[in-house]
Formats: sequence, C-alpha cells, structure tokens
Amino acid sequence: MAFLAAGELRVSGMASEQTLSEVLSRLDRAVASLENTVERQLEVRENYRDAEEEVQRMNSDRGRLAGELDASESRAERLEDVNKEVSRRLVTAMETIRTVLDR
Repeated sequence: MAFLAAGELRVSGMASEQTLSEVLSRLDRAVASLENTVERQLEVRENYRDAEEEVQRMNSDRGRLAGELDASESRAERLEDVNKEVSRRLVTAMETIRTVLDR
C-alpha cells in the first residue's frame, strides 16, 4: 500500500491498482445491490403471504358456500315434495268436486 495525496490510499491488487475511494465506491454499489435484492425478496415474501391469506379466505368461503348450497338443495327437495303433495291434494279436491257436481 502506498499513501497518496489528499487521503487517497492506493491498494495493490493482482491485476491492477485501485484507490481506496474506488474500492469504497464498488463496496457501496455492492451493498446497494444487496439491499435491493433483500428488498425484492421481502416484497416477494409479502406477496406470497398475501396470496396464502387469500387462498385461506377462498377456502373458507368455499366451505361456507358448499354448506349453503347443501342447505338450498335440501330446501328445494322439501319444496318439491310439498309441491307434489299440494298437487295431489288439488287433484283429489277437484275429483271430489266433480263427483259432487255430477250427482
């Protein structure tokens, strides 16, 4: 290492010589790049967490909707049975009325 004017320090390397300010500049760029990479990774993890939460909400909704569908199908079957019974009774009532009117 050799000392140069105004606080510069020349660092001898295998291929070339670099001043301390050049080395620090490279280090700053490397740290900035690392910070950007970490920030992107944190954003990816946050997005992943958000997606997982959305999937959980969708699964919860799916379960709720499946229950509601089952209840609706059951109600529809009951209504159909009641409709058939009402129809049967109406036919019986109409036949009884015809019999009475025909006398």
